[in-house]
Amino acid sequence: MDHAGGSATAAAMAQEEAPTGIGDLPESVVAQVISMTSPRDACRCAAVSPHFRAAAGSDAVWDRFLPPDHREILLLQQTRPPPPPSSSKDAFRRLSAGAVLGDGTAVWFSPRRGKCVALSARRLSLPWDGGEFTWRWAPHPKSRFGEVAQLVSCTGLDIYGRLPATSLTPETDYAAYLVYGVADDGHRGLSFPDQETTVAVGGHAASCHAVCLRPDDDEARKFSGVVPTGGVRWPARRDDGWSEMEMGQLRVDDSMIATAEEEAVVSFEVLGWYYKSGLVVEAIEFRPV
Repeated sequence: MDHAGGSATAAAMAQEEAPTGIGDLPESVVAQVISMTSPRDACRCAAVSPHFRAAAGSDAVWDRFLPPDHREILLLQQTRPPPPPSSSKDAFRRLSAGAVLGDGTAVWFSPRRGKCVALSARRLSLPWDGGEFTWRWAPHPKSRFGEVAQLVSCTGLDIYGRLPATSLTPETDYAAYLVYGVADDGHRGLSFPDQETTVAVGGHAASCHAVCLRPDDDEARKFSGVVPTGGVRWPARRDDGWSEMEMGQLRVDDSMIATAEEEAVVSFEVLGWYYKSGLVVEAIEFRPV
């Protein structure tokens, strides 16, 4: 065998023996694998190589992350709808940023592929024992909605929210949160250990908890002589400047989705009849756990 023939044979054998790497897989196969992960993982995969970037950005991947009703939600935005999304990834990006619907509802999607829903203060049932002097409605720089509700004064305080079960992702565990703040000029009656939240779905109570919106031992002692003890839930401070209180958890199964009349009902109630003021209600949110 001459030298040229030997070299060709050796090269062919080396090519046959070279292992097949993941980068040699067809783009459609890589996209199929990535689509079984999560939006966060898809974005990370895009940094691996140009081949992965093309697969991770394809509609085949992002179609798996979009809910069935995403087109309807995009069309129901409060303002004039923007041009159609340029890709499924663009549609997911818009939905993740959130769409405020004309009925005072906000909808967005978490990286866990679950639909999140927020009911604005206008969508909630608020006590009205003092007529127009009970609540003050005004815009708020930190709110995604056009206005929030500020409690001026009341004695009985109970807040209710209702959401059709079909608005949530079935077979998914959700938590409901009261999103709120306090007025700049102060608050009163929000620090006592006699606040209660209840969550029900399909007419059955899912959870009930003792909570305290504004922990303040000095105010609690001054007005009630009692300081909250164990078993009371405390609020969490959010990055957007609001506080949130987990009201409880719920789960919507397929049978509830089939029955369009089923609802998820959440409530916050202060059991004591004394003057309260300064609470600023932004929304009630339903988010996957």
